[in-house]
Amino acid sequence: MLISTICAAVSAAGLGIAVLTAYRKRFLTATRIAAYALVPIGLVLTGIMKWITDLVFKPGVWLGFGVLALSAALFATTRAVERRRAGQEGVRAGAVTGRDAVAPAGSAPSLTPARTTGRPQGRAGGKKAAGGEDFSDIEAILKKYGI
Repeated sequence: MLISTICAAVSAAGLGIAVLTAYRKRFLTATRIAAYALVPIGLVLTGIMKWITDLVFKPGVWLGFGVLALSAALFATTRAVERRRAGQEGVRAGAVTGRDAVAPAGSAPSLTPARTTGRPQGRAGGKKAAGGEDFSDIEAILKKYGI
């Protein structure tokens, strides 16, 4: 009874705010506020509020949620332990047969020759890359645009 009264008051207040908003010629916002304001009274009329209050205020329901949470925690713990054990067994197996860490078969070589650009790939490739880098392509772009 108390909850239905509170929901009716909230709905009435929301509808009052919607009327004031419509008075200011903001009809779309007023319609949206009215829609939100009708939700609490609709929940009371359908009986969902009684179900929600029974759910919230009964200790047996909270005990059930506690049991479900404990079950989920136990499940997560066992999964974490399984993954940890599987990871340790994989490390042990790799240490015993050291060559399994590297791909034993490898991949087949490519049939097409590799493309080379003529420029060194890293810093260890030549003196030009180590000291002054090659900016010829950047300079060409800048000259193209007159910069």
